[in-house]
Amino acid sequence: MYGSVSRWRVKEGKQDELEQLAAEVMNDRAPGSRAVYMYRADGDPREYWVAGVWESREAYTSNSSTPEQNARFGRLRALLESDPEWHDGEIVVSG
Repeated sequence: MYGSVSRWRVKEGKQDELEQLAAEVMNDRAPGSRAVYMYRADGDPREYWVAGVWESREAYTSNSSTPEQNARFGRLRALLESDPEWHDGEIVVSG
């Protein structure tokens, strides 16, 4: 399995809109996507951590280059202060 953990910083007052849009986008996940988890930080309600799980690195990278994914991300990105911090890697332990 392969995955990504990212840090998002939402624009002031856009938290509800981001969460609603993220739920909509994540309900229509791409082939190979196994799970997505979105956390809102206790210490800062404008900071989010998103963890995505994919069946393989190939599924993750092939999705990243599709026009559909670019459109989904563009809608989410419009609500963020800046680009997310991405941390990608092989999942070596899960439970």
